[in-house]
Amino acid sequence: MTDDMKIEDPAGDRALIEVRDVHRIFHDGAVEVHALRGVDLDVEAGEFSVLAGPSGSGKTTLLNVIGCLDRPTKGTVHIGGIEVSDFDRKKAAEFRLRNIGFVFQAYNLIPVLSAYENAEFVMLLEGIDREERKKTVEGLLSEVGLEGMFDRRPHELSGGQQQRVAVVRALAGHPMVVLADEPTANLDSKASEDLLDLMYGLNQEHDVTFLFSSHDPAVIERCSRVIRLDSGEVVADERKGEE
Repeated sequence: MTDDMKIEDPAGDRALIEVRDVHRIFHDGAVEVHALRGVDLDVEAGEFSVLAGPSGSGKTTLLNVIGCLDRPTKGTVHIGGIEVSDFDRKKAAEFRLRNIGFVFQAYNLIPVLSAYENAEFVMLLEGIDREERKKTVEGLLSEVGLEGMFDRRPHELSGGQQQRVAVVRALAGHPMVVLADEPTANLDSKASEDLLDLMYGLNQEHDVTFLFSSHDPAVIERCSRVIRLDSGEVVADERKGEE
């Protein structure tokens, strides 16, 4: 890893993401809530995978731990060979900025910014120069079918179009992995199908690793690997096309 915390060689002979014996315990008064119970998981570079399970199964908690938005109570997480589970808030924020893209069900676009400005936001935080930002953002927005909509603000876009802007924002900083938490939850079936087509195409063309958290059957059907959680544990790990 370079001094600016950007992973240069994401995997080598190791998995891109390595989760080992991860527990996450929350406290509700005197009650301990075990959201994750000894999770072990490897995700290889280039995968298109989903953490699946009902509400309360631990899938979003696991995604947050992998994404450095939360720390495990016990266990370790390595990304690109770097242990991220013991990062303080400052290091975690910098690592996220340099290496991880996020797509959320609520889009999380900034209302006063245009589609272009929202898409370039992460690149601005990274200090990337104007010409590179312009080339990257305009290229990606056009690639996802938003050419001619660069100046529109979120309220002028449909839900599906807003989520496309969010996907471009996640990809613009050239992350090693994109984590998508219920990205189709607020979309109709056609918009969901279009978004999944888009993300699968970006996965194939740009070799970006996608890891979803979802209970949407359309997402689960589309992903090449389905990691099923229940009560904070991995109960099944299915790769499409394998026995």
